[in-house]
Amino acid sequence: MDVLDLSRWQFGITTVYHFLFVPLTIGLSVLVAGFQTAWHRTGDAAYLRMTKFWGKLFLINFAMGVVTGIVQEFQFGMNWSAYSRFVGDVFGAPLAMEGLMAFFLESTFLGLWIFGWDRLPKRVHLATIWLAAIGTNISAYFILAANSWMQHPVGYRLNPATGRAELTDIWAVLTNVTTLATFPHVIFGAFVTAGAFVIGVSAWQLARRREVDLFRASARAALVVTLVASAGVMLSGHWQAQIMTKQQPMKMAAAEALWEDETSAGFSIFAVGDVESGRNHINVQIPYGLSLLSTNTLDGKVEGINDIQARYEKTYGPGDYRPVVGLAYWSFRLMIGFGALAGLLALAGLWLTRRRRLPGNPWFYRIGVLGIGLPFLANTLGWIFTEMGRQPWTVFGIMRTAAAVSPGSDVGEVATTLIGFTLVYAVLAVIEVRLLLKFIRQGPEPEDAVHQDEPALPALSY
Repeated sequence: MDVLDLSRWQFGITTVYHFLFVPLTIGLSVLVAGFQTAWHRTGDAAYLRMTKFWGKLFLINFAMGVVTGIVQEFQFGMNWSAYSRFVGDVFGAPLAMEGLMAFFLESTFLGLWIFGWDRLPKRVHLATIWLAAIGTNISAYFILAANSWMQHPVGYRLNPATGRAELTDIWAVLTNVTTLATFPHVIFGAFVTAGAFVIGVSAWQLARRREVDLFRASARAALVVTLVASAGVMLSGHWQAQIMTKQQPMKMAAAEALWEDETSAGFSIFAVGDVESGRNHINVQIPYGLSLLSTNTLDGKVEGINDIQARYEKTYGPGDYRPVVGLAYWSFRLMIGFGALAGLLALAGLWLTRRRRLPGNPWFYRIGVLGIGLPFLANTLGWIFTEMGRQPWTVFGIMRTAAAVSPGSDVGEVATTLIGFTLVYAVLAVIEVRLLLKFIRQGPEPEDAVHQDEPALPALSY
């Protein structure tokens, strides 16, 4: 392996690891705010206990996400300095806005929420968790705006004198149609992730008949959130697929192992192909499915890999512009499959818990616990598809990945940091899981331990 391959592995590992925490943080922030709102409106101590229990798990995950995200950003200077120099003027703008606006918003008000339970009026304290949740979602928007620019660059010009991309329209970057499609898809995916997490933890507690009323309420709320969010993922994913077909047709063609231009194209369920000869030996399809997904018509035309490759060679010069077709094909399918299973789990759970009933068969509790992993797998495979399907481009159409790597790095340096980061992240994973399990087993605070009354604030303190 050379420096490029090792750098890609390192960035891929740290990014995938970091994104395990991001969607759960986004979704849990809103769910915790919702539980606290329910307590504020009803005065029911059960909602307060739910808020504090799920809030502890949210804080553990938030802290781990911050730690892993810092390492990820440093890699732009360490491993990808050529990329940073070329696009820093554009790419750095939304990231700076995320740090200066969104992250400070969420971290400041999260701190007030943590330490303000007995110091702030109930209404003010409720506002702090909602502002932290809003900041978390705004943070996701700015980061996705930066990533979407790599998928579909807008609002820039290439300076021939400096050889750099320069920002000309920040509004175009922030309202990039790719961002507008990606953001709801990621947010809905985050709610599915948080919902499945709450369902799984609640199922574990209910299987042991611990705090039945409290965890039944948590599970029901999470089942509704997961089902609605799953529908949102499906609709926003459809919109995103249509935009991807227009902007990055090679990615969609690779996702379907479609080798030649085709009208009335079918959606591939299972295919065995020959990448070297550019054809499939076996391809089981849903008739018209791909044309409907890509163009909203049954007879729409979808471009194939071989035809796009020929066109790209004329546009960008000689080279292989195909991503790893097998990886794109299967990551796309598995992403859809795991996401669909999470939605079906929520639907089954709502049916089984109707009329204040609990599932009588322990199989649902086991599946509920295992279902925690479904959206995590779907999110991970979705990002692998998004980033690997764009290859060989770092910034589509203007910068290849091979040109983005740091010129001064050597194999030994990158291999050392790759091994080091992987080992450190493995240790952090053990810490994260052990902390979560500790507080899950510990359960909610006893009812007589939570304070419901608004404390009297001192008129003056020193």
